[in-house]
Amino acid sequence: MTYLLDANVFITAKNVHYGLDFVPAFWDWIDAGTTAGVLFSIAPIKRELDAGSDELSAWANARKSLFVEVDAATAPSFVALTAWVTSSEYTPAAKSTFLGNADYQIVAYAHAHNCVVVTHEKPEPNSYKKIKIPDACNAFGVSYVTPFQMLRAENAKFVLPRTS
Repeated sequence: MTYLLDANVFITAKNVHYGLDFVPAFWDWIDAGTTAGVLFSIAPIKRELDAGSDELSAWANARKSLFVEVDAATAPSFVALTAWVTSSEYTPAAKSTFLGNADYQIVAYAHAHNCVVVTHEKPEPNSYKKIKIPDACNAFGVSYVTPFQMLRAENAKFVLPRTS
């Protein structure tokens, strides 16, 4: 399985669960997953992280191989996703926001490259004010999981060595 990480995975990890200063094993695990070719993100997500101008953006800037460019193979998925968005019952503002941000690109990339999207977002199929990643994924048959589901599926372990 190949995982494609949303910006909120990095941001929430840094701010809540796995601070860069107190759970470095999480960040090492991301590095190892990138090296193994099982997880990555896309350049538009890195641009969102860069906007923070903080320790997370510095961390991301040191990991260029984690963030791949959106390629020409994604073009047909962009066309299909755009058609779905524009024909949906979402508000014009929701459509415009979605089509103008990295969420749109991550769903299209995952669709084109058969990746599992990793996000903290929850589906809201009855909402018309915001297009959520899980709802777009569901519309296109793209799998998605939470970061915790990914960590469990990949048997991630962040343990301290035992001392006697």
